[in-house]
Amino acid sequence: MDMKEKIIYIYHDFGGTHTTSLAAAYHLNILSDTNLIPSKEEILSVPYFNKLKKKDAGEFIYHGIDSDGNTVYTIGRRSSKLTVKSLYNFSELLSLQHQTMNKKIIFSNTSPVVPLAMTLGGFFSRGLGIDSIGVPLLIKGAQRCSENIFQLVMETKKVAKESNQLIVKIENKKYQA
Repeated sequence: MDMKEKIIYIYHDFGGTHTTSLAAAYHLNILSDTNLIPSKEEILSVPYFNKLKKKDAGEFIYHGIDSDGNTVYTIGRRSSKLTVKSLYNFSELLSLQHQTMNKKIIFSNTSPVVPLAMTLGGFFSRGLGIDSIGVPLLIKGAQRCSENIFQLVMETKKVAKESNQLIVKIENKKYQA
């Protein structure tokens, strides 16, 4: 990879506020790989974790710049799988139109690591506004899948560095949670 070439990482899932926020936190070393089961306090202090609402769907959420100078974003796509397909195709169009594009764009789907506890927690907390039920489930789910999220981030970085394509869509595999 050329030294001027940077990577734009975009982690995505249904709501864009739970596994994507955790993935961005691991990517940016906000959460440490030395303790792959973060505490309740660590989870709740992750930027945007359980903070976004339905109206935020489709918005790129900027999380920061990693140690290699690459930018990290997240996006909630809601139930539309077309969101990422459209973004991917639009990115291809831009790279064809502007052949000087020197940034890779990596779309990484975090949905395969979402455990049932996190799905239910997100429904109660974000969907129904019942944090007293939802947040404990989200914490349990986040702790249960944190190692898988970390592995997903490491695999995403590896694919990004090894790929010769400018735009890469990674669906990721279902991890045992």
